[in-house]
Amino acid sequence: MDINVNFHYIEIDSIQYNTSSIIPTLSKISTDFGFFITEINYIFCTDDYLLKINQDYLNHDYYTDIITFDNSEEERQIESDIFISIDRVKENAQSLSLLFEEELTRIICHGLLHLVGFKDKTESEQKEMRKNEDTYLSLWNESNS
Repeated sequence: MDINVNFHYIEIDSIQYNTSSIIPTLSKISTDFGFFITEINYIFCTDDYLLKINQDYLNHDYYTDIITFDNSEEERQIESDIFISIDRVKENAQSLSLLFEEELTRIICHGLLHLVGFKDKTESEQKEMRKNEDTYLSLWNESNS
């Protein structure tokens, strides 16, 4: 399970989350769908920082919880920068009555699921994405209980 996953913090201090606990789940997602993680950089940041990325790179003028950039040059290999707004994750967790740690894990998995081919634009795609998020969140919960 020697995969290259890094965690960075921009405009925030470290967070209460055991980043090493997600590595086995990320490895399972990639291998389940026939991919190899070359490198993923998860960048935890503020709402404002991610809004600026959304505006500058995607021409979207709204807050979001995650933006995934696929930097892969070879098929079936994953190289990516994934930006996650910790402000948005906290707010979503609170509004959904979930633990911050669980919502963050779901979002971390969500980014990788995009990289292995899942989309979430249509209602049916959203259902499929949610089903996969639930599967891997359960796996993470089992290994961390």
